[in-house]
Amino acid sequence: MSDRERDWDFYLRTVSNSARDSDFANDPASDPSLLHAVKKLCDFCRQEEKSSEDLIARVYPHINKLFQRSIASLSQSASSNGVLLLVILQFFLDFGEVVLHDADPSLRTFFRLCLSREFADPTVATATLDFLNVNKNKLLISFPNLLPQFFPLLLKLIAWNGEKLEKPFLKVVLGLVSPGSFLPLFPSLVDLPILVVALEKVERSSGSLIGSSIASIQKSTAPEMLLALMDEAYTGSTIGDGGGDSESEDSSTIDVADPLFLELLKDENDGLAERPWTSPAVAAVLQAAITSPQSDRLKQILNMAPRLLDLYFTIALRDANNSLICALIPILMTRNSTLFPDKNYMYEVRRRLLEFMLAAFQRSPEFIALLKVARSRLSDSRVWTRANDYLGLMNEPAICLSILGPSQHSHGHMHPGTVNWNEGGTKMIAHIPFYVLGEQEGPPFHDFSFSDILPRR
Repeated sequence: MSDRERDWDFYLRTVSNSARDSDFANDPASDPSLLHAVKKLCDFCRQEEKSSEDLIARVYPHINKLFQRSIASLSQSASSNGVLLLVILQFFLDFGEVVLHDADPSLRTFFRLCLSREFADPTVATATLDFLNVNKNKLLISFPNLLPQFFPLLLKLIAWNGEKLEKPFLKVVLGLVSPGSFLPLFPSLVDLPILVVALEKVERSSGSLIGSSIASIQKSTAPEMLLALMDEAYTGSTIGDGGGDSESEDSSTIDVADPLFLELLKDENDGLAERPWTSPAVAAVLQAAITSPQSDRLKQILNMAPRLLDLYFTIALRDANNSLICALIPILMTRNSTLFPDKNYMYEVRRRLLEFMLAAFQRSPEFIALLKVARSRLSDSRVWTRANDYLGLMNEPAICLSILGPSQHSHGHMHPGTVNWNEGGTKMIAHIPFYVLGEQEGPPFHDFSFSDILPRR
């Protein structure tokens, strides 16, 4: 037996033992030799030209079982599993076609069960971004909805790990943008500073963020535990201490079920949600952030967020269709007055908002007529309000289809939620469903069409 064959047998035996019942079965990541063995087996499969498919078929059952065991051990594991799971995911992406393994469920499992617990681990965060960049093209083509679905989790990763991971993260941002994530991604980028504040409050009150899934706590079947965690995050008290010191800096009376906290710390994209900046909870958090010294992590994200917005707006002007940009502009106008209260940050963000809106209006002047709706506002304020509501919901597929109907992609594929603006002049304002129009029953009293406000060529 050659040295190469002996190495192969040794590494395969190491993985096989860890995949079966063994001393490390309940915590595979605790075996220091396991990660090295998996990497070497992957290298063997790539290097063997003649017999590679046979080698892949031999190692796959053990690798797959190891992945399942590692996932099952996450809640009890004292070791980080992220790097090991990423190496296994690379095997699935490289050789999935050979063994007929669909990597999509495995990728989603990694994000939901592992990265949600280990995003604050700098080693796992770095390895995750490296994995996403190495496989960027494959993910965009084969799994186009993966990163747009989990962009809130990836924003938590960059918010916590800061500028040292900015360069690899910037390369990932393009993959976060899709028709379904385009609108909700903007407020999430703008609110990165308050996301840092929220994460730091959770860490101060509940300990290290590594190894505990905030999202799983939010979805717990025990509401009292969620309320206790929320109370800790906002008041600085510990669970069961009756509320803590009334003189502490975080002792302001706060609604522990405030929806913004849940919205900020979610892991998955669930659409465009209202962020209630006027709530007492938010006011208290922002006041504490203003009066307290800024952490290094907060200072870094205050510098990074405008640069991330630059990239977002570049992608928007290059790739987004008119309906999405038109729906984004009212959101920009609203958020212009609700930004994290740091003087330099507000200046940098507002400058970018203005530059983008000017560029959007220069590219599509008809947006101005549609967004001010001067005639309808003069005739009836309710019509103006309804038009505003309509524009804000243009990203809803069912609403877009009911108003302007489906449009064809250049390759003939249907994309719900993409509006064919060439047909806008033939559609009546009255086509907008009443539940979009301020939930007023009965048809709208006006009967003018979009052709009244869309310029003719």
